[in-house]
Amino acid sequence: MVLSWTRRNVFRRARKGKEQFPGGDLEVEIVIPTHFRCPVSLELMKDPVTLSTGITYDRESIEKWTEAGNKTCPVTNQVLTSFDMIPNHAIRRMIQDWCVENSSHGVERIPTPRIPVSSYEVSEVCSRILSASQRGDEKRCQELVGKIKVWGRESERNKMCLLRNGVGSVFANAFDSFSSASSIEKHVVILEEILEVLAWMIPFGEESQLLSKLGSESSLHCMVWFLDGKNLASRQSAALLLKEVPVKELAKTEGVVEALVKMVREPIGPIATKACLATIFNLVSSAENRDAIAQRFVELGFVSLLLEIIVDADKGICEKALGVLDCICDNQKGKEVAKNNALTLPLAIKKILRVSQLASSFAVSIIWKIICDNREEGVLIEALQVGAFQKLLVVLQVGCDEITRKNASELLKLLNGYKSKAECVDSSLDLKYLK
Repeated sequence: MVLSWTRRNVFRRARKGKEQFPGGDLEVEIVIPTHFRCPVSLELMKDPVTLSTGITYDRESIEKWTEAGNKTCPVTNQVLTSFDMIPNHAIRRMIQDWCVENSSHGVERIPTPRIPVSSYEVSEVCSRILSASQRGDEKRCQELVGKIKVWGRESERNKMCLLRNGVGSVFANAFDSFSSASSIEKHVVILEEILEVLAWMIPFGEESQLLSKLGSESSLHCMVWFLDGKNLASRQSAALLLKEVPVKELAKTEGVVEALVKMVREPIGPIATKACLATIFNLVSSAENRDAIAQRFVELGFVSLLLEIIVDADKGICEKALGVLDCICDNQKGKEVAKNNALTLPLAIKKILRVSQLASSFAVSIIWKIICDNREEGVLIEALQVGAFQKLLVVLQVGCDEITRKNASELLKLLNGYKSKAECVDSSLDLKYLK
């Protein structure tokens, strides 16, 4: 087969020295030997493997074929008795030699691939981790966890193999075993190692055993301990994991509210902040004692902290912060604190149509809860002065969900009666969406 080989590389080489291509001919074409090409993709094989039928394929192509549910050899159409893929080192070395011979034409030598981890190897290590954690053998467990970490770093294929073979559940069990010990400080090193691996396995999917172990009293207490600690990597890992655990169990954990507030007040990065805000949103929106939890956040000064975050946060953080503030406004004390803060109304009105449709929905809901509760004239006039009327009109024009539409309509009816009492033109507002 004739293939125009890596034009980008050819162009780069041509710019370096045109003497390699007399006459400026950039359309160099190279014949790739047929037995160097994968029968599925028809491209040069980078990691040739042989199936039980004796046919050699590129590993990536044949894995996609089998993962799609196919149980036959693509070339022979024979039913595969085994899905084992044996690396074909002879073909791979021949391909590498051919690449070196044609390097003057821009052909790059394929690197020697790492042999991916097998399900058997993963299962063996997992069994040893479980055994070591049950014995409380921290040193042995740390060695095995390190091995899993190395495999995971090598390739995305290895990560998928680890996940498929239940490494998440094994690590959750090990974490629960070591966190159940009398002193977390005694096993802090292995717990940090396990936290790190569990964090990059998110999302966990439907692994009920994993989530139940992470939702145990000892595991949650340990994660809150790390969240309130000084190790930045462990704090972030704990924040990511707390977002995944069942809200019912998390709400019972002592110190979780204080630790989350501290994490948001002393941010270590946007990933951790988003995870904490997502956890807080779950607590104040769906926990059985959400009203008491919301009140605790209010007592810790979280409303003013949220407003400071909303001022110049990116889309993801702003959406979550507005969502949390909206839920806190369902609490009477929270609503009072929000209403009395001079930033609440102007910020909520400003963020309408500035961030996303979801953020606009939260912002309109916040305004509705603050204004429609007491319908004070001063609050209504303030809303008009910062451009609420025009923004709400635009929301109805560009489209929104049913609840937001209803809230916006009610607010417009209320505000309409006070238009004559306030200068409500916002010169910074873009009205291009108005019909």
